[in-house]
Amino acid sequence: PLSMTETYGTDAVRFTLAAYAAQGRDIKFSGKRVEGYRHFINKIWNASRFIFMNIREGEKIVPLLETKTLSLADRWILSRLSSVAVEVNALLEEYRFNDAAGVLYQFVWHEFCDWYLEMVKPVLYGDDEGARTSSISTLVHVLETALSLLHPFMPFITEEIWQQIPVNKEVDSICISRYPVAGDGIEDEESEINMGVIMDAVLGIRTIRGELNISPSIEIKVLIKTQNGAEDILKKNLLYINKLARVGEIEIGNNIELPKNSATSIKPLMEICVPLKGLINVELEIDRLNREVKKHKEELSFISKKLSNKGFINKAPKAVIEENKSKYSEIKEKIDTITASIDKLMKIQEEDTEV
Repeated sequence: PLSMTETYGTDAVRFTLAAYAAQGRDIKFSGKRVEGYRHFINKIWNASRFIFMNIREGEKIVPLLETKTLSLADRWILSRLSSVAVEVNALLEEYRFNDAAGVLYQFVWHEFCDWYLEMVKPVLYGDDEGARTSSISTLVHVLETALSLLHPFMPFITEEIWQQIPVNKEVDSICISRYPVAGDGIEDEESEINMGVIMDAVLGIRTIRGELNISPSIEIKVLIKTQNGAEDILKKNLLYINKLARVGEIEIGNNIELPKNSATSIKPLMEICVPLKGLINVELEIDRLNREVKKHKEELSFISKKLSNKGFINKAPKAVIEENKSKYSEIKEKIDTITASIDKLMKIQEEDTEV
């Protein structure tokens, strides 16, 4: 433990042990696991720095109950905070520390840092002072509450950041503060449903970008054919879609006709379409992806030969064998994903030729 904490820090080691301490299971401990959670701690530190940098000198942080106007993103993250507090408390009561750590990791890294922080940036840099006050107050409140939820798992960084939060505190240390409960957020099921629709749209557009290697700097045209009320939700929240998916022009509606020469992504309440004319060279992209598949197949063949070699299986440490099996599955999954992208592009090429 002393060696590991010297290398990765005490908080990373503690969180790793908690995250993998499932009841009735032996832990396969390794430095890579601890390093992964050190990245999580860095994420928390960087998110906190971003929030503190955006608090203006003398700016008032409004308590949650006094906040007058909340955006959809504000209500969504506060609703998720409430749900997470309930879930974590229940899991800790049942001694399911690994599940509690997993819930907090998902909430802090993905929902708070990856989604909410990106959603509020246009508000923080915009001219609407009322919206800014609500969002900066929500940011500080969620950060403070999330740190309290995380404190038993990683006491040092949470105390360090908590001491820097510019709000009046009832106690002198996070370790003697009240542990968060449902009332530290808000219950707003509608905001979670609506945000789920927006996130589906953003993820669908990002998937198309990733599959076709479209540069993040390029603003693309998007058409979204909707159903069951999704149109109103998306149109009211175009700011989030434009910001998070780098969209230039967007059309949304129930009766939109989707062009043939396009890439599509299907989500529960929508069909997302990106016209490819003038956006990418389909033939060159197919060639690039075929070269990528060839490279991955060579790697796969090399690992397959190792795993079918009885000498390797008998002599290699179990951890090395497991690592090779894991890598084999990972490469195979990559090949399947790239092959699916090639198939899509070839269909688009055929349709373009027919036109």
